[in-house]
Amino acid sequence: MDGSLQQGLLSPPVLALLGLCLGSFLNVVIHRKPLMMEREWWSELARQLLDDPAWGKFFPHSPKAPRELAAAARVIEVELNRTPAVGLASPRSRCPACGHQLSWHENIPLLSYLRLGGRCSACKTRILPRYPLIELLAAVLFAATGWQIGAQPAALLWCGFMAALIALAFIDLDTKYLPDDLTLPLMWVGLGAAALGWIPVSLSSSVWGVIAGYLSLWIVSTVYRLVRHQEGMGAGDFKLLAALGAWMGWQLIPAIILLASVVGAIVGIALIVFKRHDHNDPIPFGPYLAGGGVAAFFFGESLMRLWFPLP
Repeated sequence: MDGSLQQGLLSPPVLALLGLCLGSFLNVVIHRKPLMMEREWWSELARQLLDDPAWGKFFPHSPKAPRELAAAARVIEVELNRTPAVGLASPRSRCPACGHQLSWHENIPLLSYLRLGGRCSACKTRILPRYPLIELLAAVLFAATGWQIGAQPAALLWCGFMAALIALAFIDLDTKYLPDDLTLPLMWVGLGAAALGWIPVSLSSSVWGVIAGYLSLWIVSTVYRLVRHQEGMGAGDFKLLAALGAWMGWQLIPAIILLASVVGAIVGIALIVFKRHDHNDPIPFGPYLAGGGVAAFFFGESLMRLWFPLP
């Protein structure tokens, strides 16, 4: 690619525009991915309840599922067949209040929200401001990434990294899910990029980052479970930190954990103090890990020198 053309196409303003457009798609991913997962879980539950050999293998005293459970499984199957499947590409976006199908000019990132005054054009129901804010967040992070990396193809890789973290953070915030369909590809792309020399992390550092990221939280969670006799963290958090380690290397794992823990503790205590959160209700850790990963990308080396100065 010609140098001047590359400078233009990968400049921060162009990447910000790309972030706005991709931010609109991220809103779809954040909303629909959990629905797709839950639909699959219900389908698997129905199949399992109707699988007499599997039932008899696990419950040898009963050769098949009780009639009540089998009937419930058939009801689940009927209801799933009556409920339209949701994908990332279809159906087209609609107003959740009245079902109005959005036209192309109502789907322009940020501008449509401002033009419509933050309300559905059909029923005038208020549109949550988080949708344009996520688009704006993606634009800001893409532009900042371009500024940090410079006008080179690697900037697109890191923009994809930022997009994945945005989706994971908001899905976890909404549902306490961290989908394997996002965390595992993020990890493998990081390992592949390190192996091909596309990111400034050696393959060995990337591999050890995966190991250190996963094991560090797994050990903390295991100790917590043994002491408190309850789960303190989901496996999705382990995989997300492993993915961050793949992209940034094992050296930045302490900075990511420290940043995430400090911010998570401050927010958690504030929510409890202001009575907006029950202390028995788990707080999703994924958004803080994602935030720690973003902070480590921009300031990681400086923070590590500040916190762990070399002699």
